[in-house]
Amino acid sequence: MLQLALTHRSFSYENGGVPTNERLEFLGDSVLGLLITQALFERYPALDESKLSPLRSSVVSTRALATIARDLELGQYLRIGKGEESTGGRDKNSLLADSLEALVGAIYIEHGYLATAETVLRWCESALEAATADGATLDAKTALQELAAARGLTPPEYDVTQSGPDHDKSFTASAILSGERFAPGDGKSKREAEQVAAKLAFESLSARSL
Repeated sequence: MLQLALTHRSFSYENGGVPTNERLEFLGDSVLGLLITQALFERYPALDESKLSPLRSSVVSTRALATIARDLELGQYLRIGKGEESTGGRDKNSLLADSLEALVGAIYIEHGYLATAETVLRWCESALEAATADGATLDAKTALQELAAARGLTPPEYDVTQSGPDHDKSFTASAILSGERFAPGDGKSKREAEQVAAKLAFESLSARSL
């Protein structure tokens, strides 16, 4: 099960079509979403859905999951194809995030809900704490727009690109304010990528003195 969770489709293409981690990723994505939703629901009883939703998006974003995967040194254990290896696949945000979700799916199948919850919440504790800092309790795009107005900057614009096949697209967005382009954010949808980009720009602007 562990080997399956770590097997990327690029490895399968080069090795006779062996099973990949995509089904486990599908399962793990849902399990992870449920666990983080429950954790936020219990931790923040005063927050309504409009604030809990962006918090969840922040914790389970591609960028956040890739950070956790790097902390676990997951990249070195992945089974990827030579082509993916040559382009730095072991350190790609999207590949690391997908593999982490597959690992969550495998743990869930092997050990059940409670053990998975304990493991996932331990991995995600830093992300859960960070999500409530620096305005993340607001929708990130709204928070950035309000900060831009307060600083006399132009309203945020977003430059979005996409890559990957139709069944597994990934998106990268950069926030642009008054001609300045901020660090890009990644996501599995345009909205997620824009939210991550907005959060990064918000953090960068907030750190600057007025």
